[in-house]
Amino acid sequence: MRTLVLGGIRSGKSQWAEDWIARTAGPSGSVRYVATGSVDGDADFAARVSAHRNRRPAHWSTVESADVATTLRESAAATMVDDIGGWLVAAMDRRGAWEGARSGASLRADIDELTSAVSAFTAPLALVSPEVGLTVVPATESGRRFADELGSLNQRLAAVCDRVVLVVAGQPLTVKES
Repeated sequence: MRTLVLGGIRSGKSQWAEDWIARTAGPSGSVRYVATGSVDGDADFAARVSAHRNRRPAHWSTVESADVATTLRESAAATMVDDIGGWLVAAMDRRGAWEGARSGASLRADIDELTSAVSAFTAPLALVSPEVGLTVVPATESGRRFADELGSLNQRLAAVCDRVVLVVAGQPLTVKES
């Protein structure tokens, strides 16, 4: 089952996804955790990443990569991707898609590749992604571009996932169930 887990910052979406994939992984309990974010000297973000690492069981494998499509194609192990927002930041950086006319069209191939890999994945899969549109419209062009792209990407992923869960204040709300 492919599950998209949405929520705001500090909503509990990652914790919920970790619990779900652990229950769903089967008798071995083996899970591949794909971390898409980069710490890059940011002490606060490093502390958040450390808290996530400390919460995970020691027998889970961790892949630190924004190349989620390739990682999904490499193995059919139960997998958790945390998070799609980090993947999108890396894709936008790689394509120079933060401002101007180069944005949407340049990301299309990356998004098509990701959604295709998710659609073809047959093992349990939890994709964690920030939900957009629940706060103010970003004040900058790059912020609005990110919110627009993430909103569209979440819709594409929701269409190919079997289940969509919105986590609010640590509480899951099933939005879609196949």
